[in-house]
Amino acid sequence: MSLEKPVPDAPDEVGVTEDGLDYDALEELVSEHVIDRESHVNAEALVIRPDAVQDTLSALKEEAGFDHCSAVTAQEYEDRYESIYHLKKFDDPTQQLSVVVPANKDEPVSESAESVYRTADWHEREAYDLVGIEYDDHPDLRRILLPETWQGHPMGKDYNQNQPQVVPLREHVNPLAEDHSAGEDSDTMFVNIGPHHPATHGVLHVKTVLDGEQIADIDPDIGYLHRNEEQMCEQSTYRHQIMPYPDRWDYTPGGILNEWAYARAAESMADIEVPEYAQVLRTMSAELTRIAAHMLALGTFGLDVYGDFNAIFMYAVRDREAVQNILEDLTGQRLMFNYFRLGGVSWDVPEPREEFFEKIREFLDGLPEYIEEYHNLITENEIFQLRCIDTGILPPEVAKNYGATGPVLRGSGVDYDLRRDDPYGYYDELDWNVVTEDGCDNYSRVLVRMREVEESAKIIRQCVDLLEDWPEDDREIQANVPRTLRPEADKEVYEAVEGAKGELGIYMRSDGTDKPARFKIRSPCFSNLQTLPEMSEGEYIPDMVASLGSLDIVLGEVDR
Repeated sequence: MSLEKPVPDAPDEVGVTEDGLDYDALEELVSEHVIDRESHVNAEALVIRPDAVQDTLSALKEEAGFDHCSAVTAQEYEDRYESIYHLKKFDDPTQQLSVVVPANKDEPVSESAESVYRTADWHEREAYDLVGIEYDDHPDLRRILLPETWQGHPMGKDYNQNQPQVVPLREHVNPLAEDHSAGEDSDTMFVNIGPHHPATHGVLHVKTVLDGEQIADIDPDIGYLHRNEEQMCEQSTYRHQIMPYPDRWDYTPGGILNEWAYARAAESMADIEVPEYAQVLRTMSAELTRIAAHMLALGTFGLDVYGDFNAIFMYAVRDREAVQNILEDLTGQRLMFNYFRLGGVSWDVPEPREEFFEKIREFLDGLPEYIEEYHNLITENEIFQLRCIDTGILPPEVAKNYGATGPVLRGSGVDYDLRRDDPYGYYDELDWNVVTEDGCDNYSRVLVRMREVEESAKIIRQCVDLLEDWPEDDREIQANVPRTLRPEADKEVYEAVEGAKGELGIYMRSDGTDKPARFKIRSPCFSNLQTLPEMSEGEYIPDMVASLGSLDIVLGEVDR
């Protein structure tokens, strides 16, 4: 079957057996640092000393093959603070391990993992910003989502939400003053790009230092859309109140894919089995959403690169509107779908079913012609090629070290897709291919998205055929889920799905009530955006604009 992933020739890794992971062997590998062991729903967890983070993670990465630090979760208990490093393998993300690092309640200090996984840089800054854990040896430990003048840590237990937040009008550095960020002998200039600029895809501020015309240093400044969505979810019930929030993280639209991330985590925690018919509906609606998201990414990228508004952008919006018309028929919404429910979906396809299926097939039949138009307009355009080929280079090992996922990672030639590698929904029953490109540049990332539209169309067509022939008596759209969910206390889970922009993960910890004690969102855009300096330094500002567009970020998901 085309869905099978090629198995690379890899050296023997500690803790791997024919039956999966041997957690006893992994514990033995780092036994001198382990102080306890826990069982989470998705994986075992090793509890280690806070001064042994780098040694432990280095051993697990180099000797056990855990080369993907998917996320870092920070939280506060009554007697301690805690950081959790959610580790996976790019070759097999079903092999998971959590590394739990407790920190003293009075002085929450832990060793930084940044020297082992570059992606830990931003994740640990967020943990410091929102929870208050400090990380020794971190190269740049400062706030990342909130202003530097913010008082307190909003997700800490002692945080006073009523205290005034006074931001002083400080004297800022004159942008025209001498700047020697590239060295004492250089003649550099500091330039603000954004936050209010169409090329930044939202309210993103990129602090840029130019050495002549080349970029010497850039620092993405995020947080302008931060709403603490995680805390909102912690104040909401599992069963009914959390599900509307994921639509608002990626509003481009990627909402149904986001809904699936929460649904997968909650269903795993509560041991809910989704009916097969509902899984097909989920898969079809998710791929329709993926096409809509990629169309918007393609249209806006055309604007970024050579500004041909009328042609590329309007063609892309035309096809995105066709998809949204279908999604509106299915969900009743065009943007904030709220279609998933724990255990299934909210309702079946609209009546008359034949007309709805015919509408989808009509769109799919016209898609090859539309794709050919895009290639004529975009990929074969000489200006587009000059702007995109060999710019924004992101080597595969660098992409993996930063935790990049989705089209950004696959555009660097890394064959990684959770739909196939950690199957969920109905994907493992369908015939489709994972798309990769080896160019590692802006051009490759565009090609990946365009080819993924074709693969999504294959998936949707197969789902329509299945739904059309499904026996009427077996069309179960929802499992029998209790009106109120109260998972047992201290149950922990981390699950992820393949969103339009990459790996979207959710960590939750229960406390025995109907609301999560901790809710953590692993945003693919957050990790992907962290690669921008690697892609841009040494290049020109127009190249950086193209690189930023090729990441296809949405600030609602970056800032949460």
